Amino acid sequence: MYAFIWRKLPFGLAGKLTGSVLLAAATVALLWYVVFPWAEPLLPFDDVQVSQDADLNDPAGDVIPGNEPGDAPPGDEHDLPYDTERNNTPPPSPSR
Repeated sequence: MYAFIWRKLPFGLAGKLTGSVLLAAATVALLWYVVFPWAEPLLPFDDVQVSQDADLNDPAGDVIPGNEPGDAPPGDEHDLPYDTERNNTPPPSPSR
């Protein structure tokens, strides 16, 4: 297909390069301004449902024991497994 288009474009190499760029730009513009706006309502990208208790209930809708909304999470949520008060890497050696 591309070879057919390349053969049919006029005005030598310069015309073929210019024609190819114009055809590519027209294709991108057609997709951007016509096809994508038409297809956007058909795509499920905006169909997002987020709920605060999504992880508290099982699929049957029952509350899982130990996961009531007032319960604290297991362990301290601010307990990090590393020290944040100092840098644990050694300083660079002065020999370099």
